[in-house]
Amino acid sequence: MKQQILVIGAGFGGVWSALSAARLLDKHDRNDVQITLLAPQAELRIRPRFYEPEVHTMMAPLGDLFDAVGVKFVKGTADNIDTANKQVSYSDVFGTQGTLSYDRLVLAAGSRLVRPAALQGINEHAFDVDEIESAARLEAHIKALKNQPSSPARNTVVVCGGGFTGIETATEMPARLRAALGDDAAIRVIVVDRAPTPGASLGEGIGPSLIEASEHLGVEWVLNASVAAVDAGGVTLADGQRIESNTVIWTVGFRASPLTEQVTGTRDPQGRLHVDGNLKVLGHADVYAAGDTAYAATDDLGNYAAMSCQHAIALGRYAGNNVAADLLGVEPTPYSQPKYVTCLDLGAWGAVFTEGWDRQVKLVRKEAKDLKTQINTVWIYPPAADRATALAAADPSIPVA
Repeated sequence: MKQQILVIGAGFGGVWSALSAARLLDKHDRNDVQITLLAPQAELRIRPRFYEPEVHTMMAPLGDLFDAVGVKFVKGTADNIDTANKQVSYSDVFGTQGTLSYDRLVLAAGSRLVRPAALQGINEHAFDVDEIESAARLEAHIKALKNQPSSPARNTVVVCGGGFTGIETATEMPARLRAALGDDAAIRVIVVDRAPTPGASLGEGIGPSLIEASEHLGVEWVLNASVAAVDAGGVTLADGQRIESNTVIWTVGFRASPLTEQVTGTRDPQGRLHVDGNLKVLGHADVYAAGDTAYAATDDLGNYAAMSCQHAIALGRYAGNNVAADLLGVEPTPYSQPKYVTCLDLGAWGAVFTEGWDRQVKLVRKEAKDLKTQINTVWIYPPAADRATALAAADPSIPVA
């Protein structure tokens, strides 16, 4: 009977884990290990692009790729992880229950946006760009604004949160609003953020480009502020200020998949499981984590992987390699990703590209925008459904950035 590697999740971490495990098995000419990937759909959803229009196109089918490298796909949603008996129970689209057994597990179930339960009206009235379905709802809403009578509320978008997702969403929004309402519409895009300066969480280096881009695009910032309530007509801030808007977008706070809570272990404040240098979950002999479920040191300087595709791709390559190495009895490859870059899209103004955890600015405006376009449309997509090409692309020694 074949040994079983089970990967949960078809995001960047899960896809690259499966490919990398297949690569090492192929390298050792082993066909006695089956790789199975469990996910709700056989597609890689390009989540970093969900702030853009035409979001329904931002996915890559995986069926042919998995067939090419010998990965078995099971369509379903993981419900329960039983580490004692090495089993995962799941539900398919019809609600039928199933069970998958494993010898080694890679948990790569990703993360999700957190909507504070205590924030009045957030679930009923706020949009987000976290999932392709929710981003598509936002896109349909924006296109339909032209059917509403012109008003300040119709023409105003409020973005809650000035982090990476909030910034990219906000700076793209002027072009999207004008496409929907016309160039003559008196549009407003307002970012509400708790920070004292725009983009404070991204470091001082990015600030000047962000401020210049915001002024160029007409994006306004309401700083040192937090949202107290959301309703159909806008937001009320904690200080009582009212902003009228029919389009409120929540971008604050991400947390690892709730499945991490079913695996005993130490977690970081975002729910990510602490892993060792080979990405094995601490305290477990057969469970690895990759992508947004893993709290992993990238180097010896105290830096840890961020919740980003940049880190998820590399984490997947290492986790898949090492889970296969564990079964095969060969040496693992310790995870290392010392190079860190940031490429922040700033809409029609351009972009800003930085290197290092201190975010030293290297490119701005068009040069950075060209690089961002290449990253978003080429680099983060899965390889072609050709066995040799796909397996070669999954080598953990390949630098991501």
